[in-house]
Amino acid sequence: MQDLLELLRNNPYPGRGIVVGNDTVYYWIMGRSENSRNRVFTLTDDGIKTEAHDPSKMKDPSLIIYHPVRKMGDCLVVTNGDQTDTVVEYGDFRKALMTREYEPDAPNFTSRISAIIYEDKSFELSLLKHNEGTCLREFFCYESCPEGKGYFISTYKGDGDPLPAFEGEPKEVTMPSPEEVWQALNYDNKVSLYTYVKGEVKIFNKHLGD
Repeated sequence: MQDLLELLRNNPYPGRGIVVGNDTVYYWIMGRSENSRNRVFTLTDDGIKTEAHDPSKMKDPSLIIYHPVRKMGDCLVVTNGDQTDTVVEYGDFRKALMTREYEPDAPNFTSRISAIIYEDKSFELSLLKHNEGTCLREFFCYESCPEGKGYFISTYKGDGDPLPAFEGEPKEVTMPSPEEVWQALNYDNKVSLYTYVKGEVKIFNKHLGD
């Protein structure tokens, strides 16, 4: 099991990331461009959405304005794009993601990362990745997760041009506090963090002084 804080401190740009543990979910967004950094998380009736911090500076809302977290009955859906809405509309995690693919942002072809947490605390993680012009759809299913342990996926392995995609199975990581995760994310690139810990939701937004 790896130390999540060390992973984040040593990686200036994992991009968007999801960590799922026992009664705990973390989701963050990062950005390198002014357009990507000009965002905040706000609460909705069934989760959160991304919004422009300064609407006058928003250039292209596609791929950066979406609902990262939504409830679907007794389930919680977390993704890095508008596939959240696709999952909720289908009512089925896998069937929905079989209709989607990686983001059309050449040359990065950013992976779509997704998670669903079921009422019984089982969960699934998914990556939709660019693979020589086709889409590789990966699904990982977990029956449970011990206290103090989580599973981590992100869009990128790290910074680069083009950005290298996350590889391999979800990483087994420690589960530090929300405040520690927020502090460990690269200061220049972090934008917002959503945390769900034992039913309590917290949101951190760099633009709002968090």
